[in-house]
Amino acid sequence: MRLSLRMWIVSVVVLTQLVNGALCWGKEGHYTVCKIAEGYFEEETIAAVKKLLPESAQGDLATFCSWPDEIKKLSQWQWTSTLHYVNTPEYRCNYEYCRDCHDTQKHKDWCVTGAIFNYTNQLMSASENSQSIVYYNLTEALLFLSHYMGDVHQPLHTGFLGDLGGNTIIVHWYHHKTNLHHVWDNMIIESALNTYYNSSLSLMIQALQAKLTNGWSNDVPLWESCQLNQTACPNQYASESIDLACKYAYKNATPGTTLGDDYFLSRLPVVEKRLAQGGIRLAATLNRIFSAKAKLSGS
Repeated sequence: MRLSLRMWIVSVVVLTQLVNGALCWGKEGHYTVCKIAEGYFEEETIAAVKKLLPESAQGDLATFCSWPDEIKKLSQWQWTSTLHYVNTPEYRCNYEYCRDCHDTQKHKDWCVTGAIFNYTNQLMSASENSQSIVYYNLTEALLFLSHYMGDVHQPLHTGFLGDLGGNTIIVHWYHHKTNLHHVWDNMIIESALNTYYNSSLSLMIQALQAKLTNGWSNDVPLWESCQLNQTACPNQYASESIDLACKYAYKNATPGTTLGDDYFLSRLPVVEKRLAQGGIRLAATLNRIFSAKAKLSGS
């Protein structure tokens, strides 16, 4: 996953163009995950993130959290498209890294959990050894890690191979024809914004931050922790996601179904909690990378 100088130049151009772009989980979901994470950054993490981000971001990681979705549409970045998800076998509501983490050509480690391990290791090795900067683009590592931590918390990003994580399950969301994956990527969040938050993403984020302070406060330390003192533990998050996909996303959502209030109201709490967990766990991972290590000696 090393990058040529030409690819790096292209990515800088794309990053610059996106700074004033629209906020696609969907953009609103990724923005929310990263904005929540920013509230839990330790001091050294704030400094390291600001150093790695383009100057135009003014230290705001959330501004660039949808960048990996934008560049995967470009020919030179199509190799990243398989890193946004991991497929599980049909009707097997569990995830196994060795069985599931590969691309369509069976190349191992090419999936969202493998990508999280990879970019975590890049940031860790660079903070330990400045020579690694020759090989790794740390700005890209930060943005990929931040985005994929959001993706792995979207239940259908660990959905079944047979329906491509719900992409081939055609449903109606109220009066709009769409697919089940898109419902979870975008439409539940969009409906929540329109129904409860006057179309304001800031108000929705504030509501989730309030729940983290109050209703979920006892859960936050558990969400932050990793087994065996690992820096990142995406396998746990993928296992949670496929379990939730089976219990909530796929349930009562067969092809041709119209999904309305019953589905929306019962699934919205799942979406809200996954957005919050994604933010807390992104912050915890970056804190483990940057706060316990020597500061980066260059970007």
